[in-house]
Amino acid sequence: MALTPDSAAKPALQACHDQWPWRPIAPSPAKRVPMSRPATARKPRASSQTRIAGILAAARELLAEQGVGNLSIYAVAERAAIPPSSVYHFFASVPALLEALTADIHGAFRASLEHPVAHAELHDWRDLSRIVEQRMLAIYAADSAARQLILAQHGLAEVTQADRQHDLELGRLMQQLFERHFALPPLPADIDVFALAMELGDRVYARSVQLHGHITPRLAEEGMRVFDAYLGLYLPPYLPKRDQPL
Repeated sequence: MALTPDSAAKPALQACHDQWPWRPIAPSPAKRVPMSRPATARKPRASSQTRIAGILAAARELLAEQGVGNLSIYAVAERAAIPPSSVYHFFASVPALLEALTADIHGAFRASLEHPVAHAELHDWRDLSRIVEQRMLAIYAADSAARQLILAQHGLAEVTQADRQHDLELGRLMQQLFERHFALPPLPADIDVFALAMELGDRVYARSVQLHGHITPRLAEEGMRVFDAYLGLYLPPYLPKRDQPL
């Protein structure tokens, strides 16, 4: 039989197969794609926290000296003795800087509500309200930035909105403080009674700042009366005091 090209090649192919036997190539293992993890907020490093604290301290000083209207990123950078780019790294604008300063101020208010109260010295809920308001008045008296950002008229919507959000948190903390010492009656769910009482008292303090540049003793007393008067719409004159604070 005449050999065709295909039949002539078969012995050579067979010899190659015998010398190097064919083995199936195992498929390469699939590459594992790492699963992405949800991003979590990172705390600023210690060096960043120190830098932020220095920036806020410089902003406080400038507010006390020049007011909100004259505050600028460059002025803050000069007072803090750092480049303006370092301030912009943390705060993109003056309103962003003032929002952070407002949060810092409200941190002092939160601390005043978390500070222990002598339960034995409370005779009725008005004693507690006076302690709370006097602590906040002390913060206003010591911190010009608090008076300018919370009580003065500056026209910064971002700062005003941030202040209102912080007031809601302070109102909840204040209600918890009252509940710790007194058995509160049911309060409306659609109104933040304590936050609103605090805001109404602040209106009187703000009037004093506008007229006198600070909170006078006379208007401080009026602000506390407004605070008590509004709470009195929801709290009875006699509120049972707990035997022991919660």
